Amino acid sequence: MPRDASELARRLARDAEAVCRHYLSNGRRQGRYWIVGDVRNTPGRSMFVRLSGPESGPGAAGHWTDAASAEYGDLLDVIRESCGFVDFRDVAEEARRFLSLPRAVARRSPRPVRYPFPAGSPEAARRLFAMSQPIRRTLVETYLCNRGIKTVHDVEALRFHPRCYYRADRHSPTETWPAMIAAVTDLDGRITGAHRTWLDPNGFDVVRLGKAPIDTQRKAMGGLLGHAVRFGAPCEVMAAGEGIETMLSLRCALPAMPMAAALSANHLAALLLPPALRRLYIARDADAAGDMALAALTERAEAAGIETLALSPQRGDFNEDLRAFGLGALRAALRMQLTPQDVVRVMRQGTARMV
Repeated sequence: MPRDASELARRLARDAEAVCRHYLSNGRRQGRYWIVGDVRNTPGRSMFVRLSGPESGPGAAGHWTDAASAEYGDLLDVIRESCGFVDFRDVAEEARRFLSLPRAVARRSPRPVRYPFPAGSPEAARRLFAMSQPIRRTLVETYLCNRGIKTVHDVEALRFHPRCYYRADRHSPTETWPAMIAAVTDLDGRITGAHRTWLDPNGFDVVRLGKAPIDTQRKAMGGLLGHAVRFGAPCEVMAAGEGIETMLSLRCALPAMPMAAALSANHLAALLLPPALRRLYIARDADAAGDMALAALTERAEAAGIETLALSPQRGDFNEDLRAFGLGALRAALRMQLTPQDVVRVMRQGTARMV
């Protein structure tokens, strides 16, 4: 009789397809794999269970991976999640029932259950970013170019995923769309989260501006509070704002200025500031939420002894300005909002780089 979790997992793996048919009934077999939406038996195609292979190690039968969430595990995890169990004793008893084994009378303390990376965790975000590729000559480069962002500096924070999983909600099927993946990092450069912008593979659309025809075109995952998508290393002077395209538009005009995109007004208000920072430019969006974020971050920065200046667009945000008026007009408008020393430092250096 099996006395521990590893033996139960091995016995389940010997009949992996029967386990999948019972606990993952919304999936189907495809070659050597059982394919389903997730470990909780949601319809879809993002989770793959290996139906054959060695008893242990890489490629073992019964091992599974969810490409959408970066979760992974064995068939005991399938039983736990699909049945909603919390206590390992319940998982083990259900496994014994399925295998037609007698109930255990006396048990040794089971090994701790290894939980997969939770969907949306920092670990899942790091894995998604690592699975993506550089943006050069990809749909991301085309997408940014169509939004007027033709010169992108320090693009290490951005990557391209050709088939990034998307699900409108937990009850919807999983879809795949190309996506721009942005790394959210802390002040030490460690990835804490990721931001996904799903793109239209058919090209630019004046209504969607190149984003995919889905309900929610952008989603973030992982640890976001206080952190940001960063372009350039933080130093004594930097700019911060909400959107990625907003800050990349500023970066076209001010390529020598380090910048941070906090991804939302609330996260901009809570942005952690580098210890060496002495002057902060806040790129505000022209709406009520943008005004509130500007006020909150200004108060926090000035309390820390950091000089703050607002950068205000003529339209809704700086990407709208870039597309409506062009790079030359954007640079001219920004010149009036920078301190004289920063005009010399970031605009003249920027001009030299763009010649």
